[in-house]
Amino acid sequence: MEGLIKKTGHFLRRIELEQVLEEVSKIEHSTIKTNKKVEYINLEVAFDIESTSTYINSDEKFSFMYLWTIGFKDSNYVYHGRTWQEFIELIQSLSVAFNLSPSRRLVIYVHNLGYEFQFMRKYFEWEEVFSVEARKPIKAVTTSGIEFRCSYILSGFSLDRLAKNLVSHNIEKLTGYLDYSLIRHSETVLTMKEIDYAINDVVIVLYYINEQMDYYKDISKIPMTNTGRVRRFVRDRCYYSDRNHKKASKGKYFRYRKLMEDLTLDSKTYKMLTRAFMGGFTHANANYTGKVLENVTSIDFNSSYPAVMLSEQFPMSKAIPTELTKDKDFNYYRKRFCLLFDVKFTGLIAKIPQDNYISASKCWKLEGALINNGRVQKADVLATTITEVDFEIIEQCYEWEKMEIANLHRYYKGYLPYAIIQSIIKLYKDKTVLKGVEGSEVEYLLSKGMLNSVYGMCVTAVVRDEIIYTDDWEIKPPDIDQQIQDYNESKNRFLYYPWGIWTTAYARRNLWYGIIAMGNDYVYSDTDSIKFLNYEKHKPFIEAYDKNLIKKLKKMCSLYKIPIEKLKPKTKEGVEKFIGLWEFDGNYSRFKTLGAKRYLVEYADTGELELTVAGLSKKDGLDYMKQVCNNDNSKVFEMFDDELFIPADKTGKNTHTYIDSERECMILDYKGKEGKAEARSGIHLEKAEFTLSLAREYVNFINMLKAGYLYRGQKHI
Repeated sequence: MEGLIKKTGHFLRRIELEQVLEEVSKIEHSTIKTNKKVEYINLEVAFDIESTSTYINSDEKFSFMYLWTIGFKDSNYVYHGRTWQEFIELIQSLSVAFNLSPSRRLVIYVHNLGYEFQFMRKYFEWEEVFSVEARKPIKAVTTSGIEFRCSYILSGFSLDRLAKNLVSHNIEKLTGYLDYSLIRHSETVLTMKEIDYAINDVVIVLYYINEQMDYYKDISKIPMTNTGRVRRFVRDRCYYSDRNHKKASKGKYFRYRKLMEDLTLDSKTYKMLTRAFMGGFTHANANYTGKVLENVTSIDFNSSYPAVMLSEQFPMSKAIPTELTKDKDFNYYRKRFCLLFDVKFTGLIAKIPQDNYISASKCWKLEGALINNGRVQKADVLATTITEVDFEIIEQCYEWEKMEIANLHRYYKGYLPYAIIQSIIKLYKDKTVLKGVEGSEVEYLLSKGMLNSVYGMCVTAVVRDEIIYTDDWEIKPPDIDQQIQDYNESKNRFLYYPWGIWTTAYARRNLWYGIIAMGNDYVYSDTDSIKFLNYEKHKPFIEAYDKNLIKKLKKMCSLYKIPIEKLKPKTKEGVEKFIGLWEFDGNYSRFKTLGAKRYLVEYADTGELELTVAGLSKKDGLDYMKQVCNNDNSKVFEMFDDELFIPADKTGKNTHTYIDSERECMILDYKGKEGKAEARSGIHLEKAEFTLSLAREYVNFINMLKAGYLYRGQKHI
């Protein structure tokens, strides 16, 4: 069959389909049976496409595939085709060769499956499509037994980062080999560089799955997502003795099962919990926005969320509705319980100048408010839902004329279960001791990824829309009561949703201890890090914080009879790394912020610049600015300001347009050759320009500061 190509070294030769199948059939593989009555061919396969985005009739967006690549086992078995008809024929032949069916499957990994699926979804009949978000499938199974999985959702890495994090394979993402602005179709004669680029992308994914197989041995055991990986790891330790899901002692199993039966939700408290949930605090001191600061220090917590999960106490009961009385007032309960409640403030106003805690987006009533880049500085009336941990910070940062508490719920509190504590300690130890150790690279990367995801599994939404795919995407609103009932009755559940809510609350509180302590020297914060002035001045606070955290961790260790040494494993160099402590992150000779997720730094030791702007490629954006400024760092800092403009070809970003209609037409490629292009659906990509623009509301707020007005709206005295 024309169009199937095998890469052998630097040579290309055409191969008949039968020969491809013959070669693939010789690859050593096995068949794996699962407890879900599905068999899997234990063979690594990866797939990728290249597409062209263009316009027809001058203004109609059109996108189509012109090249596909598939790889088996290793780089010795990589093949190409130019049309969907060729790919369908290959898939059908593989189905016959391996005797595939919905109950006997061959897994094919695709990096960013959502993209490829949009192009191929109308060419196949689908047995099952699993997705938690429309147009972003995690898994898609054809009626012929091909199971496409997303390697991006599994790894969390771009292809470039995926290649850099490979352990046993040395390969880089090729750049500059393929100009996406050039129009190609299925009859375009491709250059060696263009073909190498396509091969390289699929081989990166193939190598990544190779390494996953080295660890899991069984393709059915590879998780669907990175969060799924850590869920399995922790669940095994809660319910089972090993990762083969063999039950541990009956006593252990049933004790944990009984705990989960006690930790249940109801619709009302779940809605309150979702209202109270906030992520990490990211913000800038408005007094410094737009200013170039010198000698700025950055510190961050060593594994902030895991440390919080070890050191703090969490809800360990059902929510108990509670009425405040004279005998037992709010302060009584906040000292003894975890609390969830609605609160209404009247005449609320900030009492510290460096930043504001309450997010305007989390307020379900807000009147007469002054907003500091999304954070409330003052309000005539403000109503929100919070925990007692949030209230601790609000109490220090604001004052008010009147406060009303409603819908108060209390939880008995305690440390997280021993199995979860031990899981976190194990992951932290592996991340620490295996870093840089030859031969342990895979285990290090897995432990690092799981440790970073251990909090995320706790806040997986209990109630969510049902995403259905038949011939098109359908979003079905949830049956809240039914989904909560299913959650409560699940025999596999080992987590309690409130744990995630309190984890982020504790982490924000810890960050705010630093923000408050540093006063006007505080410059910028992001989830687990603070950038500030006058480092030496604030060392006593850092030391005191660390001392107090160690005291908390010792208390937990004492209860569970865990040696404290387990929380401070040694690196390869023999350096103790105590979890949760502040760590020095770097010195900047110059620093400038334009608000949350917008800053430019110049490192003191190297003079190198680093740009962080949400929605803009760090490298591409900075490269353009340096080019415009002739590599003059001072001019780059001047250029980094309100209304900064980056042209479309310098941002490294694309706009995506989904096309669901079928189209077939003749296209002229960049070489002047005409060819047929057809697509039943697709995604049109177009380079996107970028303008960094400060919100007018934020500009007005900054101007008030510059004019000499304090947060109370009064002139400086």
